Amino acid sequence: MSERRATWMFPEGHAKARLGPVLLVLTFAGGLVDAVSFLDLGKVFVANMTGNVAFLGLALAGVSELSAPASGTALGGFLVGAAVAGRWGGERLALVVWVQAGLVAVSLGGLWLDGGRYAVLVPLALGMGLQNGVVHKLAVPDLATTVVTRTLAGLAADGAGAAARRRVLSVVALFLGALAGGLLHLWVDPRSALGGVLALLVGVAAWETAAPRRTRRSAGAAGGMTARQSRVDQ
Repeated sequence: MSERRATWMFPEGHAKARLGPVLLVLTFAGGLVDAVSFLDLGKVFVANMTGNVAFLGLALAGVSELSAPASGTALGGFLVGAAVAGRWGGERLALVVWVQAGLVAVSLGGLWLDGGRYAVLVPLALGMGLQNGVVHKLAVPDLATTVVTRTLAGLAADGAGAAARRRVLSVVALFLGALAGGLLHLWVDPRSALGGVLALLVGVAAWETAAPRRTRRSAGAAGGMTARQSRVDQ
């Protein structure tokens, strides 16, 4: 996740440009999570709350394939997670993603032990709420990690440009995550999809935990180069 890639995504410059690739990884993970929840937890979303609110309405209308308690639980868990991230997590992405990884591990354990729908659903919804809460606080343009409706609208309405790159990447990352989740569901095992989510989250959390150290090292290297250049100039 180099600075060059961040510059390519944000050629106009942005204080948090380096987070662009990280947020794309979280977007891919969001697609994986929704594939698991929709295919293995009874047609419910834990990341895409737009779809989940629609599912809740359809379930209350009497559509038998959908579950109002499951959709309502997912919505409630998501809101709790987002509220916790907003009030406690702030912009501390590494900390929030570590907690989210722990919740995905709990869900994976529930799936492995066949603990039932809600043992998997509740931790996943809480984790996705945490992710969305911290991403909302970070406010990196065009990289919401789970919602692509507004992203697609902006892509179509605004046309080409730097923002279009980010929007295309965001949509593609979510699509590829859902595709990978569907393939794993069909050809391997739902647990493998959640295992992949867990690995991605641990990778992101570890990368972000080490970010301040990398920044100090880069600053030190830049300072050394400046000092050497000054000696040469003299």
